[in-house]
Amino acid sequence: MANEFPNVTLLVTHYNRSSSLERLLDSFDRLECRFGVIIVSDDGSSAEQLDGLKQIQGKYGFKLVTTPDNKGLGNNINKGQEVVTTPYTLYVQEDFVPSASFPKHFLDAVEIMSERRDLDIVRFYAYSPYPYLKLYKKGYSEMLIKPWYTNYRKIYYYSDHPHLRRSNFLEKFGRYAEGIKGDRTEYRMCVSFIQNKGKGLFYNDFKGLFTQVNSEDEPSTMKRKSLTTSKNPLISLVRYGYRQIRYNYDLLFTKY
Repeated sequence: MANEFPNVTLLVTHYNRSSSLERLLDSFDRLECRFGVIIVSDDGSSAEQLDGLKQIQGKYGFKLVTTPDNKGLGNNINKGQEVVTTPYTLYVQEDFVPSASFPKHFLDAVEIMSERRDLDIVRFYAYSPYPYLKLYKKGYSEMLIKPWYTNYRKIYYYSDHPHLRRSNFLEKFGRYAEGIKGDRTEYRMCVSFIQNKGKGLFYNDFKGLFTQVNSEDEPSTMKRKSLTTSKNPLISLVRYGYRQIRYNYDLLFTKY
């Protein structure tokens, strides 16, 4: 029996990794997940990759949104989200693979979102748990945010990792920043999400529904500065202090 989600659009952002995209769509197909619409938003991939996309499109019948030039993550999400017409959007980047337990828990998320009109987002994956959680139900917790919370990771109340959201997301929280690096685009949306009083749930087994796969043939296209990932204790301490000051300042005083 198929897992039908007619009121959900699967939105996938893609750039030069058509094999990864095919793996993702194949995975959903094996799980018999059927979405109202599938949209693939491409960020100016090469001609060879576009040929691959069109072959995959013939197999899955997704709507392909393209641009002649690479314009970055912000533009890629914006142009894809703008053509969504269903009430809900499942946003997934092309390098993820859903697990066998995804359909059941995703159905729970959709049902909870339909019950709770105050929720804007349900997060399914993270590198680490959100630091402030209150148990809710069906394996989910409510994310909490207060000005006096001291863990700087509170800024990741929003994340670009796989999540379900209401399709009026851009209307409430603004468009994603364009023309800057992907990390900065995500950070600015984190700030906007908190400032505009977003509210969401976090799946407690945050590595249980999706796996991120970056193969040698199609490695991650996201590049980070060495200082942001360094394990040096002194650099880590300086980075921690900087984040505490910068993040709290932006939440209080900066409007992107």
